[in-house]
Amino acid sequence: MRLPSVRLSSLRLPSVRLPRTRRGQRRAVQAVMVGCVLALVPATWLYTTADAHVRDLADVPAREVAVVFGAGLRDGAPTPYLAHRLDAAAELYEGGKVKVVLVTGDNSREEYDEPDAMRTYLTARGVPDERIVSDFAGFDTWDSCVRAKKIFGVERAVLVTQGFHVRRAVALCRAAGVDSYGVGVAERRDATWYYGGVRELAAAGKAALDAVTRPDPHFLGPVETGVREALAE
Repeated sequence: MRLPSVRLSSLRLPSVRLPRTRRGQRRAVQAVMVGCVLALVPATWLYTTADAHVRDLADVPAREVAVVFGAGLRDGAPTPYLAHRLDAAAELYEGGKVKVVLVTGDNSREEYDEPDAMRTYLTARGVPDERIVSDFAGFDTWDSCVRAKKIFGVERAVLVTQGFHVRRAVALCRAAGVDSYGVGVAERRDATWYYGGVRELAAAGKAALDAVTRPDPHFLGPVETGVREALAE
């Protein structure tokens, strides 16, 4: 079907009126500057809170538990970004830095199961199935952190995610009561990486709000003993 053509001259765009006086223009510029500063405050908080707790795989302190955050599936298998997180977690386990891997992700639909896909990938990498614990209600970073503490009893952990996300993960898990260090998996600077970085600027505001208000997760549920049992193996 052929769509009717539209002449650009017939479109009327909303006009923006700038202040006419020098004083008004100065106030407008000041308002823009204040808005920019306020927008950057949450991101600054993330860096100041978490930067000292971000490490490389080689020098991250040993913890009993590694927490791997979901990052999407493609045809039922982990996306490349999620696979890289799982590779890093497998290296931590193989190197004796962690004893148990808690995989946390989205299983809100029957046909979409991040934790099971993550478990399958890790077992293929040689991590024993009995050393993997699944959190099926890690719908966002705050939920995963709170559930790690309140549901699975995790007190100290290594958090595994991409570099652009690791500071938010560390800041939120520490706010939730988990003594955390983060490993930021390096990625090539492709479109997904830049999108993730921009997304983090927007997510920083919600992270700061979550850290202050400490809301309950979307689904809390009963206490689970999976981590404790895995550590006792």
